[in-house]
Amino acid sequence: MLQRVLPAAVPLRRLSFGLSDIVVFLGALVLLALIAKVGAGAFVSFVPPKTLPSIDLDPRNLPYYAGRSTLRMFVALAASTVFTFAYGYAAARSRYAERVLVPLLDILQSVPVLGFLSITVTGFIALFPGSLFGLEAASIFAIFTAQAWNMAFSFYQSLRTVPADLEEATTAYGLSRWERFVKLELPAGAIGLVWNAMMSFGGGWFFLAASEAISVLNKSYTLPGIGSYVATAVTAQNMPALGWAVLTMAVVIFSVDQLFWRPIVAWSDRFRLEQNAAAEPPQSWLYDLLRGSKLKRVLGALWSPPAGALNALLSRLTRAKPRGTPTPGSKALDVVYNVVLIVLVIALVGVGTRFIISSVGVAEVGKAALLGFYTLLRVMVLLAFATLVWTPIGVAIGLSPRLARIAQPVALFLASFPANFIFPFATLAFIRLHVPIDLGSTLLMALGAQWYILFNSIAGAQSIPTDLREMAADCGLTGRQRWRRLIVPGIFSSWVTGGITASGGAWNASIVSEVVTWGSTTLTAAGLGAYIADATGKGDWPRITLGVGIMSLYVVAINRVLWRRLYALAERKYHL
Repeated sequence: MLQRVLPAAVPLRRLSFGLSDIVVFLGALVLLALIAKVGAGAFVSFVPPKTLPSIDLDPRNLPYYAGRSTLRMFVALAASTVFTFAYGYAAARSRYAERVLVPLLDILQSVPVLGFLSITVTGFIALFPGSLFGLEAASIFAIFTAQAWNMAFSFYQSLRTVPADLEEATTAYGLSRWERFVKLELPAGAIGLVWNAMMSFGGGWFFLAASEAISVLNKSYTLPGIGSYVATAVTAQNMPALGWAVLTMAVVIFSVDQLFWRPIVAWSDRFRLEQNAAAEPPQSWLYDLLRGSKLKRVLGALWSPPAGALNALLSRLTRAKPRGTPTPGSKALDVVYNVVLIVLVIALVGVGTRFIISSVGVAEVGKAALLGFYTLLRVMVLLAFATLVWTPIGVAIGLSPRLARIAQPVALFLASFPANFIFPFATLAFIRLHVPIDLGSTLLMALGAQWYILFNSIAGAQSIPTDLREMAADCGLTGRQRWRRLIVPGIFSSWVTGGITASGGAWNASIVSEVVTWGSTTLTAAGLGAYIADATGKGDWPRITLGVGIMSLYVVAINRVLWRRLYALAERKYHL
């Protein structure tokens, strides 16, 4: 029901190629040529401060800058996908790994992009001396940190909520761990992962300016890209250049949607956890073109033998243990494991606390904690607003393929469009309308984080089996009853994933939303994000460490107290 079958070998002499094959072949060649041309710019000479890249605000440079930024985004997405499979699987399938990896993921998603840049920029530059690739790698890693955590949470949640009857079926058939992964677990998480990958991709655009126009440790580095173009235009107060950047960004997002995300969404519909596909499955002209191309069958015939051999090898290496075989582990081992974890945590906290107190003092810790509370209030307001507004909209889109065809591109555009591209316009509005930045920063933060709840609501609604929808209609369930008996159980685990990632995204977005600039005018809100941004720009390591540490404590505490309990409720009660 869920597995993908490798294509059978097809004799090449029986194939006749048509127009669709020519279009696909030429399109692939053009794509490879563009990647080679744009990617070559990552390997030019870079010897600071003598040889540094610069940004030219001539709009004719925007296509090249957009290509550089888009390539970074897709490289980071590929790395995030590999990370997601490895990290999410380990966290979901090993109770020992889960105790470390899930709290660590909470901490990682709470560390702002600027925090990662502070640590990695110098290291990557030193790793590739004389080449711009070191700075490129630092930028890609920063984008990776804006994408990976949300995807990992989504996949982890999908694995933990796989229907129990399907789990038992894989055990009864004696499937190896590899076969179970490719035939059940990966398909079961495909729809949610695709939608969260789209959201994560949009989150990467949000932090593009910070990862391309890098000001860290009293040093400034600039990479050619649309994010750094916007940062340069803001500094120069060049409104026409900003307008051209916004238009270019719109074209890029529309193109990525048509050429990548729509085909992926249409492809992922085959992995619905039911026998019947959606009544009106998602459509994509490119996906239809690729399916109709005979080149796919040729590539399948060439790939089938090595893929079959690799599949057999991995299946042998991951054979399931015979039923009834006792699993290793005991209470004594659990005690030792817990003691080791507690000792390590206490040691790390002790070292960090000693460093911070000896460097900045106890009063500074109290100040940072209070600023963190201000940011926490903004995050809570944002989550309440996003849940009330975007959950019903996401459900409506997810339950109606017809509406999804219209609304998905709009939602993807809104989620993908870097909200900080319009921050300069918002800053001007705040100044002229006398809007307090403490309130304005909440609005700016919402622009970057609210979409996690929308996209997870869409994914959750799309995952509700069609037969359950039809049964609810036959039973006459409408209004509140339909929400209580069908929709809430169907989307709850996805909503929790959206909530936890929106929360982490909001904390991260506070770095760029609590400090906004237009030319020489800077508005700063009281909050932990502004505190970390200021410390990062000055290269103040003690305060960077303190700010990131306080933010991590807030995020982990909220996840432990609220989100983990909701995850447990989803696993225990809301299984379809």
